[in-house]
Amino acid sequence: MKPTHIEHIGIAVKSLDESIPFYEKILGLKCYGFEEVRDQKVKTAFFIVGQTKIELLESTSQEGPIGKFLEKKGQGIHHIAFAMEHVGQALKEAEEKGVKLIDNTPRKGAEGLNIGFLHPKATHGVLIEFCGKK
Repeated sequence: MKPTHIEHIGIAVKSLDESIPFYEKILGLKCYGFEEVRDQKVKTAFFIVGQTKIELLESTSQEGPIGKFLEKKGQGIHHIAFAMEHVGQALKEAEEKGVKLIDNTPRKGAEGLNIGFLHPKATHGVLIEFCGKK
């Protein structure tokens, strides 16, 4: 199990409409896509910087993971996603090494990727996502 690169950094925001202009007007980035992931109760907007994406996350429900995060911690970095060749295998290997998982098996995420999260209590406070096409 070795990441190929940082796939994206997820940033929780209260409003995509209010946040996107900063990335476009101040940083000069272009939002290239929007997506709603209903089972995660979130709307996303994507930017790309080099090989890494920035994923803005707006909750569609206070009961969703991003809604709960915003309530507890406010806006800011939510997670770091590492690209993995085989997400399921990477999750299994992490678990075998004693890492507590949020997802035991991959699930569908934004942009059609398979995703799985490691529990931040096992990763020194950082929510880590594995993602990939397999």
